[in-house]
Amino acid sequence: MKTLRILTILLLLFNGTGALFGGWSLITDPTGQDLHLPGELLEHSPFKDFFIPGIVLFTAIGIFSLIVLFWMTMQWKHYPILLIIEGLLVTGWIIIQMIMIREISYLQFVFMGIGIFFVLAGRKMRIDN
Repeated sequence: MKTLRILTILLLLFNGTGALFGGWSLITDPTGQDLHLPGELLEHSPFKDFFIPGIVLFTAIGIFSLIVLFWMTMQWKHYPILLIIEGLLVTGWIIIQMIMIREISYLQFVFMGIGIFFVLAGRKMRIDN
């Protein structure tokens, strides 16, 4: 259980800080040029630029990952449920991203795997608590 906990903490930190950075970059430069994202990625989406996706990435993935990390390190009640929710958010974010941009990258599978890991880890921690 200790190894699962440490791995989960590290992945929440990685996921949260990366989403904060990426989301903030998209908010401050909605063209996506700072992150070398071509505008054509959005042609099959309802968005004209990356501003709204940046806000969602920054808050739902970035801030929420760090909130879950804090709750988990404090071992507050219900942190496994928050971890499951974060896993569903990450997985949903990637699935919607793949549908909207119609391109697939190995990084999407990495982050989808992280999301699924959060769901399974949260379930295991919920059972064990």
